[in-house]
Order: sequence, then structure tokens, then C-alpha cells
Amino acid sequence: MNRPNLSESVIFPKGEKITNDYFRGAAWLEMLVTNDSTLNCPIGNVTFEPGARNNWHIHPGGQILLVTGGKGYYQEDGKPVTELHEGDVVKILPDVKHWHGASPDSWFTHIAISTNVQNGDTEWLEPVTDEEYNHLV
Repeated sequence: MNRPNLSESVIFPKGEKITNDYFRGAAWLEMLVTNDSTLNCPIGNVTFEPGARNNWHIHPGGQILLVTGGKGYYQEDGKPVTELHEGDVVKILPDVKHWHGASPDSWFTHIAISTNVQNGDTEWLEPVTDEEYNHLV
């Protein structure tokens, strides 16, 4: 399904603009399930403006992405990029270096499910440079 104004028509709230140094371009986060010792499974809705992406990073416990709109990218270190569309599911194994974000011409939104969070916090690494990103398209 093509959503011309994806920035405003997401399934879950867009949330607050992310203001840390781990993203290039604008992105927003709405936590749907916060981390606690009972469920131990934080879940967030992440929305990226066109061209926005996160840094390379590692989840010690793994992660699952459920794409809910737009067109984006996912890449593991040393592997080709994968184009993502609404309905795609990405299963990221523990300790796999990767990044994800929007294509240059589309908003992109996904549900990020952190798994096995007792194994440690996300390890944020270097940015995906404009040169690396622009080489993909």
C-alpha cells in the first residue's frame, strides 16, 4: 500500500523526535511497551524521514523489525543491503552489526522489538556515511 503522507498516517503514534547522535536525519520514536522485568521486551514505533537512518549498531540479545509503512533499507556488516517494504519482517540475530533506515525518496516506519534484553544494551557504533548510503541507490 502506498501512503503518500506517511509522516502523518502511521498505525501507531509518531512519538518524539530522536535527539541523540545515533541517527543521521530526522527520526521519531514512540515506545509502545517499555522495558520491565516482567515482559522484558521493549517495543517501539520508529519513523524515519526520507534519507534518515541509524548508525551501525549491535543488539546483544537480537532484534525483530516489523515494517509498517514506506520503503527502507536493512544491512548487515559485510552483506548487501536489503530493501524493505510494508509487511516485511527482519529477524536480527544477537551480536550482528547492522543498520536500518529510510530510502532517499520515502518515509519509513517500523516496529522495533528488542529481544533478550537481559543480554545487554545496544552498542552504538559509527554512522553510515553519506558516501556509503548514496552508493546503495
